[in-house]
Amino acid sequence: MGAARSLPALHARIVGCRACPRLVAWREKVAREKVRRFAAEEYWGRPLPGFGDASARLLVIGLAPAAHGGNRTGRMFTGDRSGDFLYAALFRAGFASQPGSVRRGDGLALRDAFITAPCRCAPPQNAPLPEELESCAPWLDAEIALLPRVRAVLALGAIAWEAALRHFARRGIAVPRPRPRFAHGALARLPGAPTLLASYHVSQQNTNTGRLTPAMMDVVLARARKLLGR
Repeated sequence: MGAARSLPALHARIVGCRACPRLVAWREKVAREKVRRFAAEEYWGRPLPGFGDASARLLVIGLAPAAHGGNRTGRMFTGDRSGDFLYAALFRAGFASQPGSVRRGDGLALRDAFITAPCRCAPPQNAPLPEELESCAPWLDAEIALLPRVRAVLALGAIAWEAALRHFARRGIAVPRPRPRFAHGALARLPGAPTLLASYHVSQQNTNTGRLTPAMMDVVLARARKLLGR
């Protein structure tokens, strides 16, 4: 793939990726066959680059764009309920300039935080296949390589947790055996790697059922703040 020299250059390459036929077909089908409430909008329908502060010390790893969220708006966690929950929490913790995000260009800026994902295209049933995550992994590696100040990684969900551990291993960092296990509130310290934190994913399945509450998210982000000395 070759090393990118800047985030904008890398992101231009991510947006043009067509490596996974199933994901390409799905993201473009969703963008053509819009749901009624967004029928008048032009969908993004392409892979999503990361979003945030290039000097960030906190890296947030999600899962994949939502079909009618990021796949529509062209920005991570933007225009859906998961994003509403996440950005409100980041705002309360001082990592976001405003508590919500509905579209690109709406004034949202992240402070000391950057959001990315191990899968850049909206997958059917919100479930990327293992081979699709593997195909997408070089984008994650390249993006993190251009975020040299990252000191803490917050994994939203088990897939993000595993993606972070796999990324560390590809960097030559020794991942202990047994591998650190995902659980809400888990923390893993690996020599030579940013501290890894875990939260349940901010999906509606978790937030609507009370499995993940704002207070629970606030505790995790407070821990991240403490790690960063904020």
